[in-house]
Amino acid sequence: MAPRTTPPFRADHVGSLLRPAELHAARADRAAGRITAEELRAVEDEAIRDAVALQQLVGLRSVTDGEFRRATWHMDFIYQIGGIDRAPGTLLSTFHNEEGDITFTPDAIQVTRPLSVDKTIFGEDFAFLQSIAGDSVPKLTIPAPSMVHYRSGIRAVVAEDIYPDVESFWSDLGAAYNAEVQRLAAQGCRYLQLDDTSLAYVNDPSQREYIAARGEDAERIHLQYISLTNAAVAGRPADMAITTHLCRGNFQSSWVASGGYDFVAEALFNELDVDGFFLEFDDERSGGFEPLRFVPPGKQVVLGLVTTKRPELESADDLKRRIDEAAKYVPLDQLCLSGQCGFASTAEGNALTLDDEKAKLSLIVDVAQDVWG
Repeated sequence: MAPRTTPPFRADHVGSLLRPAELHAARADRAAGRITAEELRAVEDEAIRDAVALQQLVGLRSVTDGEFRRATWHMDFIYQIGGIDRAPGTLLSTFHNEEGDITFTPDAIQVTRPLSVDKTIFGEDFAFLQSIAGDSVPKLTIPAPSMVHYRSGIRAVVAEDIYPDVESFWSDLGAAYNAEVQRLAAQGCRYLQLDDTSLAYVNDPSQREYIAARGEDAERIHLQYISLTNAAVAGRPADMAITTHLCRGNFQSSWVASGGYDFVAEALFNELDVDGFFLEFDDERSGGFEPLRFVPPGKQVVLGLVTTKRPELESADDLKRRIDEAAKYVPLDQLCLSGQCGFASTAEGNALTLDDEKAKLSLIVDVAQDVWG
């Protein structure tokens, strides 16, 4: 089977990595005023160099900065969109794990003027990754535009005097994201991933009940999100690979939603204008592979079979058997392998060690080599 020379690769990864102890310490020092922003950035630079070296050592062809400069996978980006300000949170978030629940009220957003992108968000950060990537393909991860809307809905964050017409909000949000994508393309980004919990969450009936309870169309919201993302990536260079990652929640080894991809599958795979789909398939919460029957030719599915939530290392033979099962629904040549999510969607990270992380990344590379050559 021919090797893939463009992203996503046979052995790939979602993006975020566990922060080393020295980076945690430096962030604490910065928060306490003991070091300057420049001193913190120098520590981040060194940690990112080490993270890139790790990814290259295990044999990955794409490298990220591990999201080491962020507190969370999404809000550090969203708060930099022009017209979006941080606001006190009012909604309780509940994440589940085998021991119980984690609940907290995160900060929210408020739209204070028409949306825009006034600079390349993460542009300087990505430039540093580009400068140290060597022969590897530097990959940038950003939240999908649906993340500006999903948790609260429009009227909770957008005053009617700013966007009396809801369609204008969707149009401006898509245009702002498109400006960001075009800026990144001009900077040389050729591997961009849009991380999206919304298109995974809506597979869970309880999440659709939540959307309907706030007065929105729960049966069609995924179509709105697909259209929004398509507007965001329209006109990108032909050689710029765009992928999306669908996640049901990833915070300190905990999750929010459950359910297979059945509800969104046909529209997702056939209408979303991306080159590849990173999909969670690490346990029964993700459902079976049957929805993959809707994947059309030319699209890649990156099977997230290796969990990033638990330290136990999967069996290579078990992974190969599951790849064979998935290949009953979509050709093997359209499949790749990765972790089910990042290792640290927030700075706290999941309940694994750096050695666990390295072992799992190495396993992904080894199994991909055995399966696809």
